[in-house]
Parts: sequence; C-alpha cells; structure tokens
Amino acid sequence: MALEVGVLGYRFMGKAHANALSRLPMFFPDAPAVERRVLVGRDEEALAEAADRFGFESTATDWREVVDDVDVFYNLGPNHVHAEPSIAALEAGTPVFCEKPLAPTLETAREMTDAARRAGVPAGCAFNYRFVPAIQYAKELLESGELGEIHHVRGRYLQDWLVDPDAPWSWRNDEEMAGSGALGDLGSHTVDLVRFLVGEIDRVSGHLQTFVDERPVEGSDETRPVTVDDAYSAQLELENGAMGTLEASRFATGHKNDHTIEIHGSEGSLKFSLERLNELELLREDDRGYETILVTDADDPYVDHWWPPGHVIGWEHTFVHENYEFLTAVANEGAFEPSFEDGLAAQRVLEAIQRSDDRGEWVDLDREFE
Repeated sequence: MALEVGVLGYRFMGKAHANALSRLPMFFPDAPAVERRVLVGRDEEALAEAADRFGFESTATDWREVVDDVDVFYNLGPNHVHAEPSIAALEAGTPVFCEKPLAPTLETAREMTDAARRAGVPAGCAFNYRFVPAIQYAKELLESGELGEIHHVRGRYLQDWLVDPDAPWSWRNDEEMAGSGALGDLGSHTVDLVRFLVGEIDRVSGHLQTFVDERPVEGSDETRPVTVDDAYSAQLELENGAMGTLEASRFATGHKNDHTIEIHGSEGSLKFSLERLNELELLREDDRGYETILVTDADDPYVDHWWPPGHVIGWEHTFVHENYEFLTAVANEGAFEPSFEDGLAAQRVLEAIQRSDDRGEWVDLDREFE
C-alpha cells in the first residue's frame, strides 16, 4: 500500500521535494510507493495551481485537518511554522520530515525533539547535503582513517542575494519568524556537515553582523527592520581535538550558492564545493598535490540509480536520495538520520554562536546547555 504524503509548503522547498517524490519510482524502484495526497498552504489559488503542477491529489488550507490523516507529514514552511504542525503530527503518531533549521529557537527545537522521542516514529531534519555522493565518499575516507588524525575543518557558505540594499524584506529578515539570518539558514547546513564528517563541537566563539538595518516592503512605500544577521563567522574546538572555522554570508558579492568544506588530517586532506558537487579534491600522504576525483562511478553512493559513470548529477538529486532514505525508514519502521536529534544538536551550536557574539567570549556547549 502506498504511503500517503501531506506536504506543508509549495514554494522553493515544496517544489524541490515534490520533484524528488515524482522521480523516486523511476530511478529508485525499491523505494516505498508514495501517493502525493495533499498540499497545504494559505493562498487557495496559488495552492491549487501548485498542486496541479506538483501532482498532488488535493489541497488544504489548515494543516490541522491533515496531520493525522496522512501516513507522512512534510513540514517545508517558514521556520516559525515548523513547531506546532510538526508536534501535532508526531502526537498523532505521524512521521515528520521538517526543513532546517529545525526551529527558530533552541527552546522550540527541544520541544520538537521531545515530541519526536515520545512518538517513536521517524522524524527527519532536512540536511540534504549529507546525501551528496561526494560527501558520502568523504565520510567513508574519514571513517576508514585515510586522512589520519584530523587537525582542521573549515566551512563556508556564501551567497549574495541581499547585497543590494533595495532587495525586498522577507520573513528571512525577521528574528521572530526566522530565528536568525545567515547563521541559521546557511550555517545550519555547515554545522551539520562538520558534525557528520568530523565530530561534535565543544566550544565556539562567534561574530554576527547586520549590514542593512531595514529593507523595503515589496509593493508598498514602507520599510521594515532587519532583525537578524546578514553574516556570521565562528571559531570552533571539536571533541576530537580538531580546530575549525565557519562563516556564511548573504553579502558575499559574486557568490550565488558557494558551500565548501575543507578537512585536513595528519595523512591527507580533502576539499568539497557545492558548485562542483560531483567532485572531491583529495590529497593523500605521498601525493604532490590534490587529485580531483569525479564521484560518479557505479559503486559510488546512489550513483548506480542514475546514469552511466561520468554522467553528472545535480543539486536536486540530493533531495531524491534524502527522500528515498527517509521514506524507506518510514516504511520499514526504522531509524533515519539526520533526525530531529541532529537538528537539535545543530541548533545548540547556532545558539552558542549567538550567545558568544552577545557576550564577547567563548561558549562551552556542555556547560551552557546543562
């Protein structure tokens, strides 16, 4: 029997996940059968148009009518809408897949994670970059000890869509709705990759900056204040003794969606860039320089489901891999990672970076969040 899926949100992430759900049966025939049952939103006209394009059977303007009437609930709405529908779905015993960051605040992320623990059903957090084949290959190398003892990790996520001061205000510029700016929206992805690849973060020192204090409201003469960061940077100490640096910005002129991570060990190093997501730059101990590895061989993770070796895949394919793993966990009543626990762990790091900026001092996560 097909899993009936309800999806809240039909814009950027709604489209990305609807595309993934539609591709699953063609490229992942062992994936659970899925029925795109209902699309949830507020604007009935836009909702109906989106449901028609995305292949959903019906629409609803109230998530309360959906969460206990489907087999799986996807919460792809803005950050401030993550908690209430997700918790209601979990209390109804419905598995939930939620966009990142898990919540606008650490307190809300804890409430969501507590609900997931009580429910005992899969609860996934949408850190899709874990499902890039090159990232999976990097993890294999790190777990096998190929790079030796890890000394450094360096992550950055750069965009430039807000560098124009006349770019319109959106919910992403509001602390109450978004929680934070570049830190949560972009930094949560990098924090998750650091945890996934290298390990847990012990201490942080953070700095946040807002470059434009107010922005015009589209279609009016009004402006609204920007109450979140436009950029952040942070220094890290990790449990395994490695040190790290992170940064993200929406003001990095010339960078559209530049997410990179570098890891340096005693016996080698690797570099990954989302702008070249089929490649991994790898240096082993006796190499003279970095080797560019095209991660498209048939035995690379997920690649055998797509095209012959050498035929590259794109950003949207990471959502297919992510949906495949999550829905398989739901069908088999198994575990899925990244889970709400991972979302909460990332949220602790984000909160620590904010508190470090507020206080002008390093923040020890265990001591801060006892």
